[in-house]
Amino acid sequence: MKLFIYHTPEATPSNSLPDCAVVIDVLRATTTIATALNAGAEAVQAFSDIDLLMAKSDQWPPEKRLRAGERGGKKVEGFDLGNSPLNCTTDVVNQKRLFLTTTNGTRALQRVQQADTVITAAQINRQAVVNYLLEKQPEIIWLVGSGWQGTYSVEDTACAGAIVDSLLQQASVSLLEIAGNDEVIGALSLYHQWQDNLLSVFRQCSHGQRLLNLDCDADIEYCSRTDIMDIVPIQKEPGVLVKG
Repeated sequence: MKLFIYHTPEATPSNSLPDCAVVIDVLRATTTIATALNAGAEAVQAFSDIDLLMAKSDQWPPEKRLRAGERGGKKVEGFDLGNSPLNCTTDVVNQKRLFLTTTNGTRALQRVQQADTVITAAQINRQAVVNYLLEKQPEIIWLVGSGWQGTYSVEDTACAGAIVDSLLQQASVSLLEIAGNDEVIGALSLYHQWQDNLLSVFRQCSHGQRLLNLDCDADIEYCSRTDIMDIVPIQKEPGVLVKG
């Protein structure tokens, strides 16, 4: 395995794709996706464009769909849900498809949707993702952070570092062997700095501050938890993620 970390979808190479793309948007899209599928959602279908989401979701029976999403952290007007994982309880999402659009995470998914394998990762399902990678052994892996409107996000890099840390501990390989770019070394260092206090750094980072201003501290606390569910969201067709 060779790992490459890209802090934003815009930073990924434009002329190639990996064997496996791991999309990360800790605050909050990939945390919400994992939580919804774990709670029984039939699938999560991701869109970067709201108009396209509306057109596609109109084709589904109202009782079988939920429109979910945010812009600037705030729930899209007229949608059933925002982008809070805490709203994705079994009584709300079971056997329904979430049609999801977010400011950053759905753009990252769109960028890599033609890769052979696309999965999503967050702190809450970090170890499940690591186990999947160790089992499947893809040759080239991209860990793609979603960032914030094209810029760096510390929480996504910390999660990427957490994945690298666990792989190193379990795969009996050196950092030199698996690091495909310098970002892998930087992400691992960042995670080592904050691994015992992720909640603190999530509250300090710019998107954490945006969420705090929207009274979403409970979301931040939930998103900072590590390895609380054994689920790997995996793309079954472009933009459509199911429980792996």
